[in-house]
Amino acid sequence: MSAQAQAQTTTPATTAAAGPLKLGYTNIDYVLSQTPEAKDIQNQLTIQRTQSENELKRMQKELEDKYGAYEKGAAQMSDVIKKDRETELQGLQARIQEFGRTAEQSLQTKYQQLVNPVVQKIQKAIDAVAKDNGYQYVFNLDAGANTIPILLVAPEENNITELVLKKMGIDPAKAAAAAKPAATGGSNTATKPAAPATGSAATPKKN
Repeated sequence: MSAQAQAQTTTPATTAAAGPLKLGYTNIDYVLSQTPEAKDIQNQLTIQRTQSENELKRMQKELEDKYGAYEKGAAQMSDVIKKDRETELQGLQARIQEFGRTAEQSLQTKYQQLVNPVVQKIQKAIDAVAKDNGYQYVFNLDAGANTIPILLVAPEENNITELVLKKMGIDPAKAAAAAKPAATGGSNTATKPAAPATGSAATPKKN
């Protein structure tokens, strides 16, 4: 009974000594856009996307030309030749559709391969800032493109974005100047590596 009573009286004191819960927030997409790797990632994705688009245009042009030739000569073709040309056209159309799907998946994979190491580095900087400044929780301000932000209202003093940038060796003032008119803690996609159509910034993972 005495030990239980002592535990009940000492627990609040321990909580009080620990201080109030400290919450922070940042914007991983914004931090990512300010990293030295961001431009290189964007360039690599653009090159791959352009190559895929050019190949898709070539295949579509081939389909249009062959279909035009088929329409022009269909009346003089035997049934066997006509069926063979139709099968060829259907096969080419199927190849185009499959290429489009494969190209998009390849772009998604490339994006994740390039972005994930940078996001892991950002997460380590966030972990260090949280530890150094006593933040028990850190939220990501932006939930991604076309989504409602995780935090709708938050005090500016809890924004740790500048601390994270400094921890990564990035000058927050230069980053803010490059990102205007976007706010430091807000969403910014001006220089962020553009994700494929169905992708978004990688989610930080604890190691």
